[in-house]
Amino acid sequence: MAAAAPEAWPELELAERERRRELLLTGPGLEQRVRAAGGRLPPRLFTLPLLHYLEVSGCGSLREPGPGLAQGLPQLHSLVLRRNALGPGLSPELGPLPALRVLDLSGNALEALPPGQGLGPAEPPGLPQLQSLNLSGNRLRELPADLALCAPRLQTLNLTGNCLDSFPAALFRPGALPLLSELAAADNRLRELSPDISHLASLKTLDLSNNQLSEIPAELADCPKLKEINFRGNRLRDKRLEKMVSGCQTRSILEYLRAGGRGGGRGRGRAEGADKEEGRRKRRERRKQESSEGEEAAVDEASRLLLRVLHVSENPAPLMVRVSPEVKDVRPFIVGAVVRGMDLRPGNALKQFLSSQTKLHEDLCEKRTAATIATHDLRAVRGPLLYAARPPQDLKIIPLGRREVKAKDLVRQLQLEAEEHRKQKKRQNVSGLHRYLHLLDGKENYPCLVDAEGDVISFPPITNSEKTKIKKTTCDLFLEVTSATSLQICKDIMDTLILKMAEINKYTSENKEEGSLSDPEADAVSGQLSGPRATPGAESDGSPPLVVEQVRVVDEEGHLKVVYPSKTDLDIAAHVTVIR
Repeated sequence: MAAAAPEAWPELELAERERRRELLLTGPGLEQRVRAAGGRLPPRLFTLPLLHYLEVSGCGSLREPGPGLAQGLPQLHSLVLRRNALGPGLSPELGPLPALRVLDLSGNALEALPPGQGLGPAEPPGLPQLQSLNLSGNRLRELPADLALCAPRLQTLNLTGNCLDSFPAALFRPGALPLLSELAAADNRLRELSPDISHLASLKTLDLSNNQLSEIPAELADCPKLKEINFRGNRLRDKRLEKMVSGCQTRSILEYLRAGGRGGGRGRGRAEGADKEEGRRKRRERRKQESSEGEEAAVDEASRLLLRVLHVSENPAPLMVRVSPEVKDVRPFIVGAVVRGMDLRPGNALKQFLSSQTKLHEDLCEKRTAATIATHDLRAVRGPLLYAARPPQDLKIIPLGRREVKAKDLVRQLQLEAEEHRKQKKRQNVSGLHRYLHLLDGKENYPCLVDAEGDVISFPPITNSEKTKIKKTTCDLFLEVTSATSLQICKDIMDTLILKMAEINKYTSENKEEGSLSDPEADAVSGQLSGPRATPGAESDGSPPLVVEQVRVVDEEGHLKVVYPSKTDLDIAAHVTVIR
C-alpha cells in the first residue's frame, strides 16, 4: 500500500487525458507526494510532451526537478518553479529547452549554477528563446559565466535578494545580451560595476539598490536607452552623487556622470577626457543620423501613427491603482493606462479590437499564462482602483454576459460547462474561458480589480465585469495588463495593445462606413452622443491621434510602484510618433 502512494498524481492523469497544454501543481498535498518521490518531480510528469506552461510552487520538499524534464517537455514555453527548496544547484541541469521563454526559479535555495548543474549548455545555447529569467530570493554567490551564451535573447533578468558580489565579465561583453532591457540586482553584496555595462545597448531599467558599491562608472551614461536607475542604499565615495541617487531623476544623475563627476571612479583623470569627448561626438553623429532618417520618413507622414501622452502632472483627474500586499503571492504585477479617442462605431471596428485582444492572449500572453489583458469602458470606471486578492467565496463579480456570482461558484460553473462541452463535441480540447481555469488551481486567493464603489470590474485571468463592458459607443478606455511573471512583460504587452489600437483607429477613420452605428447595443445608448467626438489635438485630415493618459500604480502607503507610459515605454515601431 505504501509503495502505491507516490503514483497518486490525479493532476497528471487529467492533463494526459485532456491533452492539456498548461499544468499547475501546488497546495498542501503536494509536499508529501514530492517527498515520497525523493524530493523530485514524478517521472510521469515528463511524459506530457504537449505542455507549454508548467508551474510547481510552494513545495518545501522539492529539491531538484529530476531527470527527464528537457527530453520530455520539448514544447515548454513557461517554467515556474518558485518558492520551493531547489538547491544548492540543479541536478541535472534544466536545458536544453529550445522553446522556453519564461523561467522563474525565485524563492529557492540555489547557491551556484555551474556547468552540469545549471540552466543548460552554452554551445549550442540551451535556452535560445528565453526572454525572462527570475532568480530572485535565492542564495547565489555567483552567476554562471556562460549565462549570456546559454540565453542570448534574454530581455529581463531579476537577481534581487541573493549573495552576489560581482557580475561575470562575459555578461557585459559587446553583443552578449543585445536585447536585455531590465536588470535588477538589488539587495546583494555587489562591490563594483564594470564600465563594460555600457555594452548593454537595450538596457532601459537598472536596479542595484542596497549593495556595497562605492563607485558608479561614468560609462553607464553611454547606455543609449537607459531611462530608470536605482542606486539607493550604496555608500558611494562621491557624496554629492550619493545624495543625487537618493533624490534626483535618472537624467540628472546620468548628466552628472557624463560631465565627469567623481562617481566615475578614481585614477582616470584627464587622460579620459579625450575618450569622453569622442563618445559625445559619436552620440552627436548618431543623433544627426537619426534626425536625417526622420526627415526622410516625413515624406511618408500620412502613413504614420500618432500618439499623445498626457502626464499625470498635466491631468486634473488622473486614474490611480492602489495595490494590496496580498497579491504578491498570487499575481503581483499590474500596469494600467487610459486611452482616449477610439472610434469603434464604423463597420467592424469593435470586432477588430476584440479580435486583436484574443490574438494577443494567444501569442504574446501565451494563452494568458504570461499575462492577461482587460479593457474597460472608462465612463463606467469609478476611481481610484484597488488591486487586491480575495478568497474565492468572498469575491463577487458580474461576469460578461452572466449574472452576479461568487468567484468560487463561477469557476465551478465553468468547470461543469467545460466537461459538458467535451461530451457534446467529443473532443479533448475546450474553448473560451474554460481554457484558463487551470491557472487558478490551488490558489487560496483570487486576484481582482475593485473600483471606488466596491464593485469588482476584473477577475484576471478569467473575465471582466459586465459593468465596464466595451461597446460600439465606447470612446475612452481603461486598459490593464496583469502578470504573475514580470512587470516588463506587462509593459511590452501594453505597448503592443496600444499600437494595435492606433492602427485600428487610423484605419477606421480613413474607411468610415455610413450607418455603421446600427447594432442594438449602439442604438440603446445613442442618445448620449451629440455629434462626432472631438479629440484633443485632432488632425485636420480626419485622422485624430489617440491620447494615452498615464496611470500610476502605488502601494498601500502611496509609494509609486510603476507609472505607465514612462519615458521608456511606447518605443515600439518606426512608424509611430509619440508626443510626450
